[in-house]
Amino acid sequence: MRESTSAHWDRYWRERPDIDAVYTNEDRIWNEVRDLPLSGRAVLEVGAGSGRDSLRLARAGARVFVLDYVPSALEVIRRLAREAGVEVLCVCADATRMPFRDGAFQLVFHQGLMEHFRDPRPLLRENFRVTAPGGHCLIDVPQRYHPYTAAKHLMIALNRWFAGWETEYSPGSLRRVVREAGYEVVRIGGDWMVPGFWYRSLRYLLLRGRIARLPMYPRAGALGAPQRRLRAWLRRKRLGPYSFAMVNVLARRPRAASTPGAASEAEGERA
Repeated sequence: MRESTSAHWDRYWRERPDIDAVYTNEDRIWNEVRDLPLSGRAVLEVGAGSGRDSLRLARAGARVFVLDYVPSALEVIRRLAREAGVEVLCVCADATRMPFRDGAFQLVFHQGLMEHFRDPRPLLRENFRVTAPGGHCLIDVPQRYHPYTAAKHLMIALNRWFAGWETEYSPGSLRRVVREAGYEVVRIGGDWMVPGFWYRSLRYLLLRGRIARLPMYPRAGALGAPQRRLRAWLRRKRLGPYSFAMVNVLARRPRAASTPGAASEAEGERA
């Protein structure tokens, strides 16, 4: 498949000055880390995109660093941080060669990033290196067995997708690759799209065809309550994550695997 490049992402963010027209992750990332100690802790988002998840963590009191290799994405983050009145440190660098000390962060996370690596091991090794012993890493990716993934494959084959798509993950394969990197898996999480995939697809097609402009979020209809009950039931089932649009794993770096010169929790500085 076609690889993603910095030019793809630079164009993507430069063409979207109105960030409110880009769907958020809702509270998916926040819900996975909200029970962790965050206040005063050093947190790193890798491949940050718009950085809106990082801003949420900064508002919770975390000392947030965001890393991206695309300057236009960092420009978006800086603007949003100013508007929100929070402080984040933006770093332009390669995610596989990050300019941070060993063990610098209590939480490292990324979403929508790892699927763009044909070989995720260099990325995960670097994640592990900068995670403090006892600290956590959250990795969030599109889920393999979902129409969203199939649609992206089709659009890439038709040369209609703006970037690339190199790897994909089921809940089981995501768990395995994270364990192989040295982490202990705490839990598997994730969520469905809000709004759903079919609504988003219809909205996109109508906009592209200049036929109609649907609202980003539809009103809750008669199916709202039954759908919520179905999703609550699925979350309790072992195979439930295989229905998610996005799946993630929260992992912990074992304390015994401390590296020489690991930084304290106050250290998130550039090397």
